[in-house]
Order: sequence, then structure tokens, then C-alpha cells
Amino acid sequence: MSSETSPLLNYRLYNVAGGFAESCAAPQDEELLAVSSTGSQPDDSRKLCTFFGVVVPTVLSMFSIVIFMRVGFVIGQAGFLQSLVMLVVAYIIVSLTVLSVCAISTNGAVKGGGAYFMISRTLGPEFGGSIGLMFFLANVCSCAVYILGLVEAILDMFGELPSAADTEPKGIHVLPQSYLYDVLYTSSILLLCLLICLVGAQIYAKTSFLIFLVVHLVLITILVSFFAVKPRTIPIVKQAGNESLAIDTNYTGFSTATLKKNLMDDYSVDYTTNYMMTFATVFAVMFNGCTGIMAGSNMSGDLKNPSYSIPKGTVIAVIYTFLVYLLLFFLVSFTCDRALLKGDYVFFRQINVWPPFVVIGVYAASLSAAMSTLIGASRILHALARDDLFGIILTPAKRTSKTGNPWVAVLYTWLLVQSVLFAGKLNTIAGIVTIFFLMAYAAVDLACLALEWASAPNFRPTFQLFSWHTCLLGIVGCLVMMFLINPAYASCGIVLMLLLLVVIHYRSPTSSWGYISQALIFHQVRKYLLLLDIRKEHVKFWRPQILLMVANPRTSAQLITFINDLKKGGLFVLGHVELGDLDTLPTDPIQPQYNFWLSLVDKLNVKAFVDLTLSPTVRQGVQHLLRITGLGGMKPNTLVLGFYDNCVPEDYFLCDPAFRDAKENDHFGVDTASLQAHFPPVRDGETSRSLTEAEYVAIISDALKMQKNVCLARYLHTMDRQDLLAKKRQERVSIDVWPLNLLQPDSTHYVDMCSLFLLQMACVLTMVASWKCARLRIFLCIESGDDSWVKKEEKLRELLDKLRIKATIKIVTWDDVLALHGLSREAPEASPGDSTLISDEYLRAANHMVLDQGFHTAVRFLYLPRPPVGPARSQRYLEQLDILTEGLGPTLLIHGLTPVTCTDL
Repeated sequence: MSSETSPLLNYRLYNVAGGFAESCAAPQDEELLAVSSTGSQPDDSRKLCTFFGVVVPTVLSMFSIVIFMRVGFVIGQAGFLQSLVMLVVAYIIVSLTVLSVCAISTNGAVKGGGAYFMISRTLGPEFGGSIGLMFFLANVCSCAVYILGLVEAILDMFGELPSAADTEPKGIHVLPQSYLYDVLYTSSILLLCLLICLVGAQIYAKTSFLIFLVVHLVLITILVSFFAVKPRTIPIVKQAGNESLAIDTNYTGFSTATLKKNLMDDYSVDYTTNYMMTFATVFAVMFNGCTGIMAGSNMSGDLKNPSYSIPKGTVIAVIYTFLVYLLLFFLVSFTCDRALLKGDYVFFRQINVWPPFVVIGVYAASLSAAMSTLIGASRILHALARDDLFGIILTPAKRTSKTGNPWVAVLYTWLLVQSVLFAGKLNTIAGIVTIFFLMAYAAVDLACLALEWASAPNFRPTFQLFSWHTCLLGIVGCLVMMFLINPAYASCGIVLMLLLLVVIHYRSPTSSWGYISQALIFHQVRKYLLLLDIRKEHVKFWRPQILLMVANPRTSAQLITFINDLKKGGLFVLGHVELGDLDTLPTDPIQPQYNFWLSLVDKLNVKAFVDLTLSPTVRQGVQHLLRITGLGGMKPNTLVLGFYDNCVPEDYFLCDPAFRDAKENDHFGVDTASLQAHFPPVRDGETSRSLTEAEYVAIISDALKMQKNVCLARYLHTMDRQDLLAKKRQERVSIDVWPLNLLQPDSTHYVDMCSLFLLQMACVLTMVASWKCARLRIFLCIESGDDSWVKKEEKLRELLDKLRIKATIKIVTWDDVLALHGLSREAPEASPGDSTLISDEYLRAANHMVLDQGFHTAVRFLYLPRPPVGPARSQRYLEQLDILTEGLGPTLLIHGLTPVTCTDL
């Protein structure tokens, strides 16, 4: 290979990294795909035992041709002692990940997709999709690297020698070498792999054990050669600038002197790349020989007993490969001169009892790795396509042949590998392959750690030799190794993963796989709710926590959206009472309704919870919800009701395109048509038939008795929020506050508890980003002969300053209105607090006064008086509220009971 070849190609050359498992699983993939949809699997498809299903693919994945061509490189550069340190550290990190893999895989069957399947079904589609795509790209690049490595081995045996070399040729050196010829060789081998994957993938999977035997036969000849071959001098060709020099090196046999010379490190320039080696670069080579640990878990669908085979087989394979590497390190350090190790990376062929054995092993291992990663990458891509995480781009990759082979995904993968081969610059690619695999392994550790920390009762793997400590150490080890190998590639890999995570989060549909984030959130929220002590509440940190009663969202959608603005980061609950008696019903009718209400919340894009109840009357249902809604310190403090009148608003579902246009089912089984059918249209008089006037007023009284603030919303369905708050509007809209109790005009208190609550709620609305363009106006009603209005205004302005509320105070002279006051001051028999004796003329005049003061008013806040005691006056009470608010547009009648403002720091 020329000196222009990547420095990283040399020491990340032959990482199988788990791809073989997918290739072995190729014959059964069609069954696995069927299982994912049916939920069952034929028993005859589970035929593999621990050895053939786990040990063989895992050992083959971890015994790539690194063991044949880079063991000498590691010992020659790092020395025996540092090589041992590298081996131990690499296997500690790999072993920690193996524990996580075994734990997850024994908690449920792992289907097609390998690491992608485990991560996505545990951490959710965002992490699964991003890591899965990176794992796919890593396999693509690995396939290209393996093919280039195979070409390097072929050219080493059959390629033309440099003209300056004066050594006797060993082999048939007839193949010309140049960039174009290298592309031709690599493309031809890739085409062969493609044909096998398209036509004979099953045949290849069945020959995995044969490849396993060939690789071990070669290993046995190598081990025997250390004892059978006598010491000899081995000439090698060494590049010195543009010249090739022949030098003599020695195979000394077992010698303590050779071991002493090979103990310490001696980092120098790599002869294939002309780059200076370091601990980090050599460590990357060592780690590439330890990957492929997920091969066994990827075979779970084909194992007779996956819960038993995966942990046992994977652990056996890891221990076995560790011992083989350790033995080779020891034998090489005892017998080979350092010049030989650093000058000829395929020296095993030179000291073998029969050199063609090594050549056969290199070719078999490299071709196996190339095909396994090609097949494995296509399976990952097919799994990504089936999950619809990347939309139309990967839609064709869902297609399979009659036998279940995802041939389109294979073609996709082949094109990408071919592009990499044409690029010819593998310095970036070969380096980032290791980073991708390490990120996948770190994500598996993260998935296991999250499951352990979430304390989910259903996480009970049969493999118990793990803990959150091992998961955390595995994550830290993978991250440290990533940045040790190459900080730039590690940073780019993490940034790419985060970008993919954000893209998938915003464009992918909601999945039904189960989100570990939900389990973790539940676990943490429970802890924080216990810490949220209601005895420690302070008025400084008060916020509205609203229960909005909704009879039918078809007529209440605008109100729901408006209250979502009014909550200011507080609790917002949509409450609904279903009339009925559970004693007379076979099943609870409430539970099936939650999905429809939650889908409604999604479509309206509001941050609200849903709470439904079954009750014989609406009043009892509201009482239930006021008492039991919420948890701990997060319980509603404000009840919002729609106004009691005969108005039937326009059907919102027929106006908004989101509800009008039919779409496919979401992952929870609710589509637009089902949502429309679940909430039937409201007809005239429906509200009055289900709720009497006395019951409605009683609900208000009940809420006040339970120390809940009450808001009555009227005409909110007429609010065009988008038009009011559009930035293109030339005039600013206003929020009008009338803090005086208009049903008790004798009262002159503008700063009582209720009026302060009005101010606070109006101020909260102006703090919402979409309402910041609105101006707040407060109206002060005075009589023309009252000279104290200046003091009242100053007092009100001073209060606003203390409360940090920016508002305009408007002075309104209401002599004409007050003159129509139905309660004569000369009538001592009339109680001043009896608002039911107020005349309709006064109420209409007050209504006209409020209406006349409106100037681009978006919403009005009015004082809601307490309801009368007893049901006899309920009708009159509602009539007065109806006259007072008639035609005012969006209006909130509010009665506040609790202190909500504070002037202290």
C-alpha cells in the first residue's frame, strides 16, 4: 500500500464489530420480521444452541484479520508491557459493555437490528434512530475498510514489487498497482459480496462454522510454528524516502534476551503510512480486535434458549479471545526481533510451517468480515426503514424478496460502500468507525443504566452479574477511549448524534415501543412531588393551577387554548364529567376515553393534563375533581367554567384544518375521524338539559367553600387569537380590568382580595410571550362630585408600582350608571349586600359603560360577586351576570379567595 494511505487505516483496519451476527441471522430475518408484527414465532425457527448461535459468531467477530496482521504491530510499537496494559484496559471496557448487553438481551427477545433494536426499544426512537444510523454508517465504512484490507493482503502476495527492491520475490507478483487498479480490485470484491448477499446470503450464513474452523486451523498452525520453526533470518523491504532498502531481521525462537528487548515501548514511524505512532494510535488497533461483542445478542431470535445462551456464550467468547490474544502477545514477544515486528506486519506467513495457511486465514477472515458487515449494515438499515424514523428517504428499503431478504437495503448499502471505495481517502472514515462503535456501546450501557435507575418492575433480566456501577463505568470507559483515540472524531460523532436526535425528535411519529425517559421521569417526579410540601408554599411563588371543566371540546377549543396561555407554567387540567352510575354499568366507560382526550390535547398543542370522572350529576363530578385532581403540592387552586347561557358556538372541529383533514392513525389508535366521532356536535339546549341553573350556581358555591378561586368564561369562542396577536396588526390590543364589584356599586374597595386576584391574572396573561404586545388597562370608576378620586388613583398607582405591574389607569365617570342603581339608600329594609335587588336598567347601563370603554379590547376581566345563599335566587344571579356581560366579547368573571401578590423581595 502506498505511503499516501491513511495512517488510521493501518490500525483500525479489520474491525468486524458485531456485523457477522446479522449475516448469520440472514436466513431467519424473514421470520423475525413476521414475528415483529404477529408477536409469535414458530418453534422450529429456534434451532441454534449456545455454541453455534453465540460463541461462533462472537468469536469470528472478535477474531478479524487484526489477529493475523496487526499483533506484531502492537508489540513492536508498544512493547510487551504496554501491550498487556492495552489488552487488559480494552477488555475491561468491553466486558462492562458485555454485562449490559447480556442484561438487556435477557430481559426480552432482541429482533433484527442488533444494537439499534436494543437502544431504540429501551431509550426511545430519538436515541435509537441516531445511534442506529451511526451504527449503520460504521458498518458501511467497516465493510469498505475490510475490502481495502483484503486488497492489501492480495497485493502483498501478488502485487508488483517496487522497482528499487533487490530482494528475491516471494509469491507471484503480477498484479499492477495504482489508484485506479486499487479501485478496480476493491469494486470487484465488493460486487462479489453484493452477489452473495443478494443470491446466496443463506448459503454464506450456513458456512459460518466452516469459516470458524478455517480461522482456528490457521491459528493452530501459527501457535505450532512458534515451537516447530527454528530460528532464522528473514529479509524484509523497508522504505527509506523514495527508495526501498532490503534489511535482515531475525526470528530468534524462545529467548529471554528477545523478551527483554521487547518489554518496553519503542514508538516509531509506521512503514505503511509514514506517521509517527503513539500510545493512543496503537491502542486503537488493540481495541479493534476486541469489538463484535453484540454478535450473540443479535442472534436471540434464532436461539433455543436466548436467556441462557446469550450471557453464557458471550462471556465464554470474551474470555476465550482474551486468552488467545494474551498467548499470542506472549509468544511473539519471546520469539520475534523488534525490527521484524515493526518492518513486516504479516510476519506470521514468514515463520509458519506452511505459509499458505496464513494467506488462507487472512483471505477467509477478511472476506467474511466484508460480507458480514455488508449484510449486517443492510439489516440495520432495513430495521430503520421499517420504523419510519427517516421518512420517505428510506421508504424503499422496507421492500424484501419473497424469501424475506431486504434486497433494496442491500443495494443502498452497496452504493454507500462503493462511494467510500471511490473516495479512496480513509483517514477520516477509518478513524470515525471506531468512534461510531464506541458510541453504540456507550448507548447500550446507557440503556441498561437507565433501566436500572428507573427501577421498573418489568426490568428483571435473568442475567444478574451487573449493576448500575458497571453500566456507568462502561459509559465512562467508552467516552474516555473515544477521546483518547481521536478527540476531533469523538466530538464530531457526538455532535452528529445530537443533530440526528433533534431531527428525529421533531419529525418522527410517536412510537409505541415504550420510552425509558417516561420511566425515569416518573421516578424523579415522584421524588420531587414528595419534596413539594404544601406547608412550605409562599405567596411570592404563587402561580395559577387551573382545572377547566369541558363539556364538549368542539365548542371549547378556543377557551382551552386561552387558558393554556393563562396558566403561566402552572398546572393545567382538562376536567370532564361523564353522567352515569357505575353500579348499573358492566364496565367503567371512562378509561377508553382517555386516549381521545390526550389526542385532543396533542392536536390543540396545549400543555395540559386530562382528568375524567363518572358521576350521577355534574355537581358531584366537579366536587370529585376539585378534591382528587392533582397530587401533593400540584393541585388545582382555580376552577374555570364556561358561562351558563343558551349560546351554541360554532363547531371548532369543522373550522380548524387539523381536525377537518383526515389523517392516518397515530400510534395510540386515534385518527381524526375517530376523534370527530367521539365528540358529537352540540345541539341547542343540550347544556341546559344536562345542567340546571341551580346546579351551576351550586358548583360555584362549592368551589368557593373549598377555597378554590373561580373564573367564568364567556364569549371566548369568538376570540380570534391569531388575528388579535398578529405582528402585522397596526394597533395594539388591550386587556381591560374592572376591579370594582359592579353588582355592589356601593363598595369602593379597589384593593380587596378579589380585585388583587383580577390584577394578578391579567398581569400573568401579559407575561406570556404571545400576549406581550397587548397593553393592560385598569378602570377606576368615580362620581363627578367625589374629590377623593385623585387619592384613589394615586393609591392604585402606588400599588401597581409595588406589584411591578405595568398598566394604564383609566378614569371613568359613571354618574349616569349609578343613578339607575336599584337599591335606594333610603330603603333600610334592603340589605346592602343583597345584589339580587339591583335593577336590570342599572346592569344594562353598566354593560354599556364597559362596552363603550373598549378600544381594540381582546379580553375583559370583571369582578365576580359571590353567589347568593340558597337555590331560590340562583336564576336571578345568572340573569344579572348575563345582562352585565352581554355582547362584551371575550370576558372572564373572576372571584379570587387567596392572596396571590407580594411586595416583598
